[in-house]
Amino acid sequence: MALDTEKIIADLKDASILELNDLVSAIEDEFGVSAAAPVAAAGTDGGDQGGEQTEFDVELATEGDAKVKTIKLVKDITGKGLKDAKAAVDELPTVIKEQTTKEDAEDIQAQFKELGAVVNLK
Repeated sequence: MALDTEKIIADLKDASILELNDLVSAIEDEFGVSAAAPVAAAGTDGGDQGGEQTEFDVELATEGDAKVKTIKLVKDITGKGLKDAKAAVDELPTVIKEQTTKEDAEDIQAQFKELGAVVNLK
């Protein structure tokens, strides 16, 4: 099976942000990979423990198509006022929640994904 690289690139250029986000998610699910850039840990205490990461920072990377709903969700998750939540969304990328569990981080990520927003877990 030969790939038509030019056609794929043309299709990607014509795709909306939401379609590209869905494509990335589908590729991540299908191949068990992550599109997030690896982040090196700075100043770890006691060196590498070799275990799985247990705490995550949730970073809002893009607001998606529903900015008002994204601001409301940031407000609900952070407990900030509406003005502070709007400022956080206006200054992307921004960390929405720090040092949370994997389950909580993935739940937050799913809520933003429903709005078309992109969230990175670090």
